Amino acid sequence: MRKILVVGAGQSGLQLALGLLSNGYEVTLMSNRTADEIRTGRVMSTQCMFHTALQHERDLQLNFWESQAPRIEGLGVSVAAPGSFDPGPSQRAIDWVGRLDGYAQSVDQRVKMAGWMETFAQRGGQLVIHGAAVSDLDYFSRAYDLVLVSAGKGELVSMFGRDAARSPYSEPQRALAVSYVHGLGPRPEHPEFDAVRCNLVPGVGELFVMPTLTTSGRADILFWEGVPGGPLDAFAGVKDPNEHLALTLDLMKTFTPWEHDRATKAELTDAGGVLAGRYAPTVRNPIGRLPGGGLVLGVADVVVANDPITGQGSNSASKCAAAYLASILEHGDREFDETFMQATFDRYWETARHVTKWTNAMLSPPPEHVLNLIGAAGQLQPAADRFANGFDNPADFENFFYEPEKTNAYLASLTGA
Repeated sequence: MRKILVVGAGQSGLQLALGLLSNGYEVTLMSNRTADEIRTGRVMSTQCMFHTALQHERDLQLNFWESQAPRIEGLGVSVAAPGSFDPGPSQRAIDWVGRLDGYAQSVDQRVKMAGWMETFAQRGGQLVIHGAAVSDLDYFSRAYDLVLVSAGKGELVSMFGRDAARSPYSEPQRALAVSYVHGLGPRPEHPEFDAVRCNLVPGVGELFVMPTLTTSGRADILFWEGVPGGPLDAFAGVKDPNEHLALTLDLMKTFTPWEHDRATKAELTDAGGVLAGRYAPTVRNPIGRLPGGGLVLGVADVVVANDPITGQGSNSASKCAAAYLASILEHGDREFDETFMQATFDRYWETARHVTKWTNAMLSPPPEHVLNLIGAAGQLQPAADRFANGFDNPADFENFFYEPEKTNAYLASLTGA
């Protein structure tokens, strides 16, 4: 029986560990927190998982909360009108919602990771509650056939060098601020189904609103992405959770009043329901070299960390875990050497490169043809639907998003022009 160590108990680490366990591997999982500490701690992320990522969970019988989590059937885009914060529709230059082919869902990672960690132990995995340093991995690399590092923060990440050719940004491109709330009302235009709402405020930043399942049931996530140094970059010194929410709502009232209108009764789900921070989007080399000569393979955010502006983090983590699982199973009893590690990452990069390209594009002011596409989606429902489904399959943006000629040809095909 082959012995594999997974360091880090997030979406990718747990999904991969549980997948390996179900295929007969002897798996040890290292986490720096217990399931109870995760469940009662602070929120770790925003997450909206689309059909492909959800299916990876279903394939491993890990979709424990599917019947409880809100079904997200659409994805809406609103663009604030320049300098217009008057009441009424004139606040928005663009406003539409695309329908998803397969529904999306969001489960607070405190709920999911705690539940999956308990499941891992129940299914016979070895769970070790201990933070891991590079010196620990040096020892463990000799005791295990393969060591996978899926802890996306801290000392371990420094083992994986930045891939400058694939990392155009060296600084954070957005200041991030998250609030989990109860009491948010429905969007009046489409009260009959749940949708993620992407509100774009040109030159200022973005507000994302998404339904979720949290420790206290159904909730919504309010997520500001602010251009650094701008009016949304205001959360750095805020320590009190209620002050964090009040600031979030004040900024909504100023920049996205149509969303603020349904947030007048919003209150935090719990004292741990806020998060703020920033990081530079980075692609890293996938193989870490230990002082004693051993090799470890980076997973998901460790090797490809994109800005959350396109909502791809947990989706990419799920897809990475699925790709790595397939590569490990196909490798059989051969040695997990450097060639294997590079090939395993390259297989995942075939998916991840589309996410990175699209996310980095969305961090820049949109060119004219993209503005035309987003505007046209308000009159052309197929364009709205295709854009929405790109969140599940970002590779499709190659066909109609990046190049003016392809965008114009696609829009012409819809209008018969």
